Amino acid sequence: MAEAAANLNPSDDLATLRSETALTVTAAADLAALDEIRVGILGKKGRLTEMMKSLGALAPEARKERGAALNVLKDEMTALIDARQKILSAAAMQDKLARESIDVTLAARPASEGRVHPISQTIDEIVTIFASMGFAVAKGPDIESEYYNFEALNIPSSHPARDMQATFFLPGTDPKYKTVLRTQTSPVQIRTMMGQKPPIRVIAPGRTYRVDYDQTHTPMFHQVEGLVIDEKSHMGHLKGCLLDFLRAFFGIADLPIRFRPSYFPFTEPSAEVDIGCSRKNGEIKLGNHGDWLEILGSGMVHPNVLRNCGIDPDHYQGFAFGMGIERLAMLKYGIPDLRTFFEADLRWLKHYGFLPLDIPNPALKA
Repeated sequence: MAEAAANLNPSDDLATLRSETALTVTAAADLAALDEIRVGILGKKGRLTEMMKSLGALAPEARKERGAALNVLKDEMTALIDARQKILSAAAMQDKLARESIDVTLAARPASEGRVHPISQTIDEIVTIFASMGFAVAKGPDIESEYYNFEALNIPSSHPARDMQATFFLPGTDPKYKTVLRTQTSPVQIRTMMGQKPPIRVIAPGRTYRVDYDQTHTPMFHQVEGLVIDEKSHMGHLKGCLLDFLRAFFGIADLPIRFRPSYFPFTEPSAEVDIGCSRKNGEIKLGNHGDWLEILGSGMVHPNVLRNCGIDPDHYQGFAFGMGIERLAMLKYGIPDLRTFFEADLRWLKHYGFLPLDIPNPALKA
């Protein structure tokens, strides 16, 4: 038996491994099966790896000869597997392309059309209407000093009106005035009056922030405020300005408005503005229907505010107003919940949004 063992050709097991591997690699149907074959031969516990581990038990000359043969076989197996992998990869790619193909000659799907958000649409409409009245657009920072957000607006630190605005306070370096997220766009009016000489006629649309969240309030919302400063403007001009705007915005020619006495620290006299509506069957319908709905606040700019901005109240006067943009959009387009404006729901945007070339308000057509 020893003589028979001595006559065994050590290259026989390599030839067997070579032929078996060639057959299994050629028969591999996909990349997963091919990788399993590779691990079974070249992996840490593969057949060829185990053969190489046994080299240490051979005599030097035999080890050298056997090692060279194993390295040649390893290179052959690697080349064979790589070649099959390229074929299978190409086949897998062709299969994927066939399954995921798109006919680019087809018309665009309606779902691929973008939509303009109702907030953006409403702001564009507001700016367009006021621009026709000679108003420019003024902008200011969202992060403000307490001075611009409260103090300059005739709301000192001891004023109870500060409690009406749940404010986001931020870290700041000014020892006298804290840093806040603006609770209104009124600071833009202050900055405009400080940096521009009368006459002034601007609107200030933008984001505002308050600590609140329910069906009619969100922590971030949008306002637009208007400001007119000159030598002759009075409450009659304010009423005419708002009447023209509201009728143009809602597209109702006979929409009535009324002024109710109110209080704001930065205007004197101050007034809440209502528009005509109907509440029949719990549904709000705007128009001359005998009922009223509050829509915005307004008034003549307080003399203290003018003084804080370096404007002589004995020589100049003017009016201001402010309204919520979301509220305008909800009333005009029948959107029931304020929170949905900010939930990034594409289904909602598809329903309430606008195509870029839409002109939803007939009053804005040229």
